[in-house]
Amino acid sequence: MPELPEVEVIRGDLEKEVTGATIRSVAVAGTPNAMRVIRPHTDRRELEDVLGGTTIVALGRHGKHLVLHLGDDLALIVHLGMSGQLLVSPPGAPVTRHTHVVIDLDDGGQLRYVDPRTFGHLWLSGKRSDGSVEALAGLGPDARDGRLTPARLGERLAGHTTRLKSALMDQRVIAGLGNIYSDEIAFVARAHPFRTCDTLSRAAVARLAGAIPRVLEPAIAHRGTSAEDAQYRDLYGEAGDHAPYLKVYRRTGEPCLRCGGTIAHARFTNRYAHFCPSCQR
Repeated sequence: MPELPEVEVIRGDLEKEVTGATIRSVAVAGTPNAMRVIRPHTDRRELEDVLGGTTIVALGRHGKHLVLHLGDDLALIVHLGMSGQLLVSPPGAPVTRHTHVVIDLDDGGQLRYVDPRTFGHLWLSGKRSDGSVEALAGLGPDARDGRLTPARLGERLAGHTTRLKSALMDQRVIAGLGNIYSDEIAFVARAHPFRTCDTLSRAAVARLAGAIPRVLEPAIAHRGTSAEDAQYRDLYGEAGDHAPYLKVYRRTGEPCLRCGGTIAHARFTNRYAHFCPSCQR
């Protein structure tokens, strides 16, 4: 699933490509899968009629959610799910399979939402008086928020008896982290992903707070991580370059780059956690 770095790459590209563009029209494919993508809307005209004629005034992101700001009162939210891709296409380009939503822009170009597995979705949300998006109000602070100090992170984790990896992936605690970068952050912080949050010392929380930007910023600079299925693509259809720089994720059996131990993995709910048993205790 695309996480904060991948979504931030797309946000930055969109900012350059479509800020100030007017949406001429929107077409939602008349298929059950397309309707699954635009949930919670039950009628495709709820998107098509409302979006037509609006202008994209700014591009935002909160956690894994892209936000296309359409004025003071309205936002289009895009969550890429497991396999969603938001692609910019020139006029007349063939429409590929699994294209569920096509947004025509006033310059003749298009934004296309493609999603083979249809776990992602697009929907409209109102905004509050302070400009925040109503539909995202339940999310925790963005993992890239500069105000996520050790003290604030400690407050977010306080009282949780869940495992560290679970808390890092809980979007209500911190927004933007998933399976890949939670493993990487725990490694950089020398914290075992199965350690429970109530056992974390202040020093351990401080290491975690410092590890978050140390992990996320290079991933953004390398334009995200495309796993072996290569389903994550940027706005132009290109894969990310960060996979070779990962320290533990999908490196089971390889030597730890810090202590020389052997990277291991263990089942974590329906996923796996990757870590070094030697230096993450």
